[in-house]
Amino acid sequence: MKVLISDNLAQVGVDVLRKAGLEVDVNTGLAPEELKKIIGEYDGLVIRSATKVTADILEMAHKLRVVGRAGIGLDNVDVPAASQKGIVVMNAPDGNATTAAEHAISMMMALSRNIPQACMSMKQGKWEKKKFMGREVTGKTFGVIGIGRIGGIAASRAQGLKMKTIAYDPHMPKEMAEKIGVELVSLEELAKRSDYISVHVPLTKETKNIVSTSFFENMKNDAMFIDCARGGVCDEEALYEALVNNKIAGAALDVFSKEPTSLENCPLLALDNFVCTPHLGASTNEAQESVALIIAEQMADYLLKGSVTNAVNVPSVSDDVLAQVGPYLKLGEMLGCMHMQIAKGGVAEVNIEYSGELAELNTSPITVAFLKGLFTPILKDAVNFVNAPIIAKERGIRIIESRSEKADDFVNTLAIKVTTNEGENTLVGTVFGRNEPRLVRLNSFRLEALPSGPMLLVFNNDVPGVIGALGTTLGRSGVNISRMTVGREEESNQNIILLSTNELVSKELLAKVEDLQDITKAQVLDLTNL
Repeated sequence: MKVLISDNLAQVGVDVLRKAGLEVDVNTGLAPEELKKIIGEYDGLVIRSATKVTADILEMAHKLRVVGRAGIGLDNVDVPAASQKGIVVMNAPDGNATTAAEHAISMMMALSRNIPQACMSMKQGKWEKKKFMGREVTGKTFGVIGIGRIGGIAASRAQGLKMKTIAYDPHMPKEMAEKIGVELVSLEELAKRSDYISVHVPLTKETKNIVSTSFFENMKNDAMFIDCARGGVCDEEALYEALVNNKIAGAALDVFSKEPTSLENCPLLALDNFVCTPHLGASTNEAQESVALIIAEQMADYLLKGSVTNAVNVPSVSDDVLAQVGPYLKLGEMLGCMHMQIAKGGVAEVNIEYSGELAELNTSPITVAFLKGLFTPILKDAVNFVNAPIIAKERGIRIIESRSEKADDFVNTLAIKVTTNEGENTLVGTVFGRNEPRLVRLNSFRLEALPSGPMLLVFNNDVPGVIGALGTTLGRSGVNISRMTVGREEESNQNIILLSTNELVSKELLAKVEDLQDITKAQVLDLTNL
């Protein structure tokens, strides 16, 4: 079997694949058309961030069984297209966590002591000792946005520097944060209290520009901001204005909304109180060797033994089990993704009830699929079918499974209640025919909907004219409705409307929808990449 390595990979990864008996070609820097011509020869493809694995390229990959990303991010892989062709996509989500966290701390120290500026001054033949007065970090407050794996490591390093650590993470239970010595606060409070703020969240619709003008206005004038997570999480225009107008003292970015970036499209680079690096968060020898070793071992195990590890689109189950519960894996993942988006607060407990004939099968893969879906909206590529249960355990989430021989109204049902520190929601799903997942209940509302793609969930009074006004409002903004399902709650005379749209509804359009008469609440749901 043949494996193509199309991006730079540490030699240890190449060696592992060859020692396993696989034929390995290292051919980097390929243009898309060049990759299309040769991809049909290979069983495996190893990439980093440079190669774009598009649907067009996958269409020509007649033998390809697995794509392995030596790292975490999969923005350059069309995962749904790979899944449709039965190609496993795997990554190495934890291989560079320590390196990324340490880079954020390095940026903090560079800002605090003016290291880049002082270095440049000396190289220009100057000795400006008084100009570059720095500050100590000991005793200061280190604020973390996103206290997951990388954010947790960054917080621990800050604690080692005798800093107080606080964090904003609406999905982290308070008890788990306290165990690692971090105080959970609101985003506004974090901005007001922190001396240094470091971002460690993936780029999602919730986190896009989460740090913008209002955030910087709440920060202390002598505070500093650091982003080594993902471009687009920080509004770069707002950051520029905050630095120019001395709203904050300094900032450091390792990631940008457009990469590669330059002074032409990023005026931040011209500022004296701004420090930057060209996306070096994972760029250490240790991290590159770690992710290369991890992905090589995973790919060799899959190609030679059929063992699946850290796959983002395939659970680790046998063919026999997959044949029995396969359609319910997709249903479980859909319900998980939807649950996290409608939930408020950190998840504390999950109750999963398997009913009907489903109760007699091996349902553990369905539970894993649900957890993978649950964490996808907040962790994106960092969660997969292998680490989802581990993440649930690390976050202190209690998982309770039960079984019932009787399934009301359907042959089989999957009912899942998620309890947070602010309330609870119950979703019930089933599978029609051989492979048609359906949501049949949302709390007390009964309906029949396919939870997939961009969606809009609307709560409204059950009166004439609501659906018409809603359709008109969406249509005027160019949003097309592909499917619509209405669920009714008899006791309260309330409805829910679940719409599938051709694109995600913008914040501005969502506000217009919520302003419509007799609509009490509306929410955008994104189930696109399931």
